[in-house]
Amino acid sequence: MSDIFTLAGREFRSRLIIGTGKYRSHDEMKAAHKASGADMVTVAVNRVPLDRKTESFLDHLDPSMHILPNTAGCYDADHAIRTARLAREALETDWIKLEVIGDPITLLPDNEQTLEAARVLVNEGFIVLPYFTDDLIMAKKLLDAGCPAVMPLAAPIGSGMGVQNPANLKIMREQLPDATIIVDAGVGVPSDAAIAMELGADAILMNTAIAESREPEQMATAMKLAVEAGRLAYLAGRMPKRLYASASSPIEGAIR
Repeated sequence: MSDIFTLAGREFRSRLIIGTGKYRSHDEMKAAHKASGADMVTVAVNRVPLDRKTESFLDHLDPSMHILPNTAGCYDADHAIRTARLAREALETDWIKLEVIGDPITLLPDNEQTLEAARVLVNEGFIVLPYFTDDLIMAKKLLDAGCPAVMPLAAPIGSGMGVQNPANLKIMREQLPDATIIVDAGVGVPSDAAIAMELGADAILMNTAIAESREPEQMATAMKLAVEAGRLAYLAGRMPKRLYASASSPIEGAIR
């Protein structure tokens, strides 16, 4: 697609961002990553040996992929800030996907702690991509804090339930026309990805939907195509919904 995705001044070929967890083997992960066409991959800093003394999925990532560290597993702003600093030191990047979880059962984000951490990290020069609930007001606050994009959830992490509040994402897109919106968490099947993109998301981040599928490589291909289809549909503009039928072949000028 010629429709280039630009984030924080960097161009990406794909609007699909992929994860690294839950794969059954490193080879399975590598095959899925290749099939997805993604050129950005997120890595949980708290769940990987950054000193590289033992083998991990870091040793099996395509070196051409842009690494996006994340603060998964953090439950307060201070922990997330420390984790981001560690990621910058170990992985030599200012990019960080900011996650501050508020509840261990639902894994829903703590928006207030996320905003607090975002403000600190932006001031320290990080490119902060914050994960939060699909809340328009919080999106505005995070953007005002200096985040180059916002990452509202579609549904709880790893749930695979798809977009639960399409109206919220549609409102966010309409009210923030110039913002970069990346839907994160909850996608289960390709149709979920297409719906999120049709609602105006600029990109989608997913992991479990691919890693836990029966054939991750095939699912990665399907997700790639769904993201592309949803983006094209959004750009094309959908037809208006009507209460009554409308003939596909107009009768004006027809021979009677």
